[in-house]
Amino acid sequence: MTAATTPAGRLLALGRAEATLLRRNRTAMFMALALPLILVTTLRGMLDRLSEHSPGLDVNGNLVAGSMGIVLMIVIYCNLTSAYTARRSELVLKRLRTGEGTDAEILLGTAAPSIALALTQCLLLGVGGALLLDLPAPVNPVLMLAGLALSAALLTALAALSSAFTKTVETAGITTLPLLLVAQLGSGLMVPLESMPDSMANICRLLPTTPALELLRIGWFGTDGSGPAEGFAGTWSQGAVPLLLAVVWTAAAAWAARRWFRWEPRR
Repeated sequence: MTAATTPAGRLLALGRAEATLLRRNRTAMFMALALPLILVTTLRGMLDRLSEHSPGLDVNGNLVAGSMGIVLMIVIYCNLTSAYTARRSELVLKRLRTGEGTDAEILLGTAAPSIALALTQCLLLGVGGALLLDLPAPVNPVLMLAGLALSAALLTALAALSSAFTKTVETAGITTLPLLLVAQLGSGLMVPLESMPDSMANICRLLPTTPALELLRIGWFGTDGSGPAEGFAGTWSQGAVPLLLAVVWTAAAAWAARRWFRWEPRR
């Protein structure tokens, strides 16, 4: 059995091909590289204004955590929705299904470059935040990595699901907008949950994208904004509910994507 006929070999081959297409797509590269930076700059201004009315708001912590969330949303969710739609329209997905690769391998291979790019940007944001903003070292790196992994898995599944309702690449910006706005405004990316009324914040914590992104803050800063956890052990206690919700939402999104994903263009 050659490397190309193993699952890992097929994933690597699909990932390389998708990475080449991503580099050649100027719109996708702008979405992946430039747009997050623009939104991060906007986020800084919003947090500075919010801090005037919310004493004690951790501007730098929210800036880095929110920036990571924005990168994950745009680079994985928005980019992948367009990629899945484009590959379906070009009949690439249909042709790939006639080969040895499973459905999961095809979808993951297409997603691999976007996931790798998003995680690399998150790493750079983390290092930059630690060096330039004097942020502390992560309190619970394992919980933080779990948040990144669950965020990537959830957004990949949501991208596959959204592509099922996206007829063309041009309309991807419309179909991804509702979830993007909900995540930015309700998952603590642009508006920190601790700056909201308690009743609204509790509702927002139940949104699909909130739990996994909350794990990033709890794992790094030892708090989700509602109050500090007591050291490493306390982060597991505070992160238990978001971790469970993140797993449930990811499983639900994966089931829905498998149920409704379209492999061929609509007739």
